[in-house]
Amino acid sequence: MPKHSVVSDHFQGQRMFQILARARGMERAGINVIHLEIGDPDFSTPRHIISAAKNALDAGDTHYCESVGLVEFRETAALMTHRSRGFRPAIDQILVTPGANIQLYLAMVCACNPGDEIIVQDPSFVSYLSIASLCGLKVVPVPLLEENAFRLRASDVAAAVTAKTKMIIINSPHNPTGAVMSREDVRAIYDVACAHDLWLLSDEVYGRMSYGPEFFSPSSIDKCLERTILVHSFSKSYAMTGWRIGAVTAPADLITKMALLLETVTSCTPPFVQKAAIEAMKNDQDEIASMIATYRRRRDLIVERLNGVRGIKCLLPDGAFYAFANIRDTELTSEAFAEVLLEKAGVAACPGNFFGQAGEGYVRFCFANSEENIEEALRRVANLFGRRT
Repeated sequence: MPKHSVVSDHFQGQRMFQILARARGMERAGINVIHLEIGDPDFSTPRHIISAAKNALDAGDTHYCESVGLVEFRETAALMTHRSRGFRPAIDQILVTPGANIQLYLAMVCACNPGDEIIVQDPSFVSYLSIASLCGLKVVPVPLLEENAFRLRASDVAAAVTAKTKMIIINSPHNPTGAVMSREDVRAIYDVACAHDLWLLSDEVYGRMSYGPEFFSPSSIDKCLERTILVHSFSKSYAMTGWRIGAVTAPADLITKMALLLETVTSCTPPFVQKAAIEAMKNDQDEIASMIATYRRRRDLIVERLNGVRGIKCLLPDGAFYAFANIRDTELTSEAFAEVLLEKAGVAACPGNFFGQAGEGYVRFCFANSEENIEEALRRVANLFGRRT
């Protein structure tokens, strides 16, 4: 058998999916598992969005379309950007993609060269590290501190810049901690990017999920005309994870390169899925607001219950749908803690070290599940470790 490429030796994938696969196997064996491991909304996609996809299928929208995306999609996305971020990009600044993960790959491979350095938060979304490895980039992690509510500090970013730095990646609201960066912090990091002429990739897939602090995007500063790359998808806010649909906004010359690569590797994003996303953007947002209000209640519940367990401490996250719990007082590693939960309690959660070295000593609990299931899951956790007295 021919030898494998060395690429496979550096890949870890999205390891929460590997936990999901194991948990599904346990369920097939008759074991009850409560899923708090993966960021997948438990809500169904709103019916009007599903109907739009069905109508598009019936109308024959099942063929190739422009690789860059439907004009109507990009025009609608530009209007949505104006409402949410205060500027209206040109449609040649927008590329429609199958979800956000591929946007990260396209941006890194088209904006950077092998050997370049990229600065990322630690912990951070797992795909950053694998994609950077594939592209031959060196990841420079900047630790997020619990005492700073896991918010990224511009001074730490500036200290990490070297002559080889090409890109800074920020993610707010943040996966896995739920931290939301302040307007001042975002502006300060943008200034660092300007001072060193760096790309600033802003992963905003949780941009609508802020439970108090104002969400602010660096795209509002330069309108994605100079250095900001705005990554966005419909997966979380619209409960459309399985649809694989999103859009990235960036300077037009970079979008041109990214579109050519997308055209090469996947031809185009299915037009009937784009029609569903157009419906999502154009019509009533009340159901989305209701989902986010529900996430807020679940956040309050899970954090209260986690802080009632012996050996666990958890900050109240300001955004996204993750609680990043400090489990160091249990004297277990992150992976050992998650293993005990899954095997002995049937609760699937994600070890913090999966997201980077600074995540060791933490476990991520996703609260995109019902209040009833969250209550039962944390009852099982408390039965294992005891209740705080």
